[in-house]
Amino acid sequence: MCIRDSPDSMLDDISVYKARLRMGQALARKILRERPDHDIDVVIPVPDTSRTAALPLAYDLEVKYREGFIKNRYIGRTFIMPGQKQRKKSVRQKLNAIDLEFRNKNVLIVDDSIVRGTTSKKIIQMAREAGARKVYFASASPPVRYPNVYGIDMPAPSELIAAGRNEQEIQVELGADWLIYQELDDLIEACREGNETIRRFDTSCFSGEYVTGVEDGYLEKLQRQRSDKAKKKRRAKNAVQPAA
Repeated sequence: MCIRDSPDSMLDDISVYKARLRMGQALARKILRERPDHDIDVVIPVPDTSRTAALPLAYDLEVKYREGFIKNRYIGRTFIMPGQKQRKKSVRQKLNAIDLEFRNKNVLIVDDSIVRGTTSKKIIQMAREAGARKVYFASASPPVRYPNVYGIDMPAPSELIAAGRNEQEIQVELGADWLIYQELDDLIEACREGNETIRRFDTSCFSGEYVTGVEDGYLEKLQRQRSDKAKKKRRAKNAVQPAA
């Protein structure tokens, strides 16, 4: 809930906008707990939806908030695009870095979530190319380690960057100087505040606990259906053959 929805939405009488603000505040508290003497110079969101979390995060850390990326409105979400090659190419087409906001600074980049890691990795590279001294990366959600089985067309389990990796390994894979994930309990509290009747959320993508249970072999079936290799095979099969 609240990670990908429109900020002006109300879900179960809870404001998505307010929930995202609370996510940013929770991230700030975690950073101050783990690194009270942090050297972050500026907080920069990945446009658009992470802006709402990045603003209170910067405020509570008492550092500058800046818009360092300009978004191309004609490029869609990269994590659902067909093929890793196209996803990597699309990140460069989707975002342009403003060098002035990165040059010689320790930058904390904030995004909603990290799914495959393709976008995050390219964004970190772009920040370094723009002159950042250090690049830290914060996710407003916990590590996405498990597939969704309730209607969201997510990648195959093996293609999730957090699947089978700890946070240090993910940090190395992304090329970040420091990686900060939201705590699951903090995410739940951020989304629950405003409606005391809500007691439970589906957090299966983070925890692997499915509220309806999962039949034996079902996740393996999703792996076979959702992998890039399987999708490429289906596209080739469904392609329209040229007329003779």
